[in-house]
Amino acid sequence: MAEKKYEKYFVSGLKPGEKDTMACTLAHLEESRMPGSNYYFAHVVPTSIEGAMHGPHIHKDGELMMHFGLNPDDPFDLGAEVEFCMGAEMEVHTFTRTTTVYIPPNMIHCPWTLKKVNRPFLLIQIHQGPTHTEKSYRQLLSKELRDKMMFIDEGYGGERMVYPPKGMGEGKPNPQD
Repeated sequence: MAEKKYEKYFVSGLKPGEKDTMACTLAHLEESRMPGSNYYFAHVVPTSIEGAMHGPHIHKDGELMMHFGLNPDDPFDLGAEVEFCMGAEMEVHTFTRTTTVYIPPNMIHCPWTLKKVNRPFLLIQIHQGPTHTEKSYRQLLSKELRDKMMFIDEGYGGERMVYPPKGMGEGKPNPQD
């Protein structure tokens, strides 16, 4: 079948060659896949990752984290309890309803913790820049907490580094800061 003129603008799933460790990515878009695009990532958060934590970090560009409930009778019911920290002081915000969080450029945010996941929900991340950048702030946490969280370092010099929680998944061991 011949390729259609605008087919390149329709995106589903990951970039060719990417691995989806949770098999729940709906779409991933960035400059390298679609010239002129910002970074977008959408996935369904499954019940199987209840307790997951992503450690504190910053991005070079602003970010939106949109948490959408999938209950057709009440789309504002997230079906989960999320704890989200903002600022170097890690001010805690907990929500159970459909919620969008705006994070200004270079603002420390997270841990992002899935306290409960009763039903899958949709998470859409929008970075207001062409690529994903992330600089972890492991030093804000005790070693005990660091070992439970995922961290990513990318776009601040050097290669992309993913540090999964201790004992889980692929990647580099969590460095001891």
